This record gives sequence, structure tokens and C-alpha cells, in this order.
Amino acid sequence: MTVRLPEVSGRVSLREQVAAALRTALISGQLQPGITYSIPTLAEQFGVSATPVREAMLDFVQQGIVAAVPNKGFRVVEHTDADLDALTEVRRMLEIPAIERACDALTAEQIAELRLIAEQVRDAAAAGDLVGYLEGDREFHLRILAAAGNPRLVSIVDDLRTQSRLYALSDLAADGTLVASADEHLALLDALAAGDSTVAASLMGHHLDHVRGSWARANG
Repeated sequence: MTVRLPEVSGRVSLREQVAAALRTALISGQLQPGITYSIPTLAEQFGVSATPVREAMLDFVQQGIVAAVPNKGFRVVEHTDADLDALTEVRRMLEIPAIERACDALTAEQIAELRLIAEQVRDAAAAGDLVGYLEGDREFHLRILAAAGNPRLVSIVDDLRTQSRLYALSDLAADGTLVASADEHLALLDALAAGDSTVAASLMGHHLDHVRGSWARANG
């Protein structure tokens, strides 16, 4: 397994950098269920001490993303189809109304910044750059939700996104599914730019269903 620290500002703590990289590894499936990962091994791969890795993993335990294995390390919590259906339902309940609120709150400058991110996400998907895709996808969605004005909601959705992580993203990249998902970002952004909250909400619901269906195909 190869994981890397993302490019981040020097103002971000080492613990936050490690947590961000581990989150990407979890979502992309680089950290897989059924395998116990030791803190010293992960720390060596990151080139850091064990402390920030252990702290990040303990945070993920509290979020229900990984489970502690006494005297060995941590393992990724494996979700059933029912779990993923429930997570998707909660995301729909939170994100669709937030998208409607954000539609009236986003400025032209924010729309322009989001379009740049969406185009970068599409480029990453087309190139099979899974880390770039995941980091851009997360930033795109959380920025939109932040415009709705509820930081707690953004934090909750961020956790849900990690819990409903995608496996076998390389397969999805190979068959073009990631590019199709990235294109949905641009369509959503067009609706937000036009101020059409009804279409934006419908597209967001479709996007969440598409993500859930892609996960099922990748693991079927």
C-alpha cells in the first residue's frame, strides 16, 4: 500500500496532514477491510512519528470508520449494503436541502472558483488520478455546503462521505464511471450559477444515487 501526504499549507498541523492523507487512503480503498494496519508501519510510510498517526486513527475510531485491534493496530470497518443505503439516505436528507440554500448564497466569484475545481476533478478522473479526484471532489462538495451557512452540517457530511467511501476506484476510472461522475459536478454547477435550486436539488440527488450505484457495481 502506498499513501502520501497531500500538498497542504504550512499552517496545517502534522496531525491534520496525516488525517487528510489517511482519509484519502480510506476513501480510495488503499486501506482495505480485513487487514490490520499497525501504527509503526503507517508512520514509517508517512515518514513521521507514530503519535500523529495514532491520534488520527483514534479520531477515525470515534467516527466509526476504523476499529481498534488490541495490541495490533486498526482495521477498516466494513459496511454492508444496508449500512451504505442508510448512509446515502442520511446524506440525501442533509445535502439536498443544503444545496437549495447554497443556490441563493453562492457569489459569482465562488461559482468561478468551484468551476475551476470541477474542471480539475474531471481532468483527474480522465487521467486516472484517484487521489486528485478524491481531494478535488471533497473540496467541491464541502465548499458548496459551506455556502449554506452551517459549519456543523459540513463536518457531519464530511464524516459521512468518509464512511461511505468508494472501493475499487481504479476499476471505475478504467470504465469511464469516474469521468461521468465528474461531469455531474459541472451540470450541478451550471444549475447553481443559474440560481435554479429545483434543478440543483434534483441533480444532487441523482449524483448521490450514482455514487451509491457505482460503489455497488465496483463490489458486485
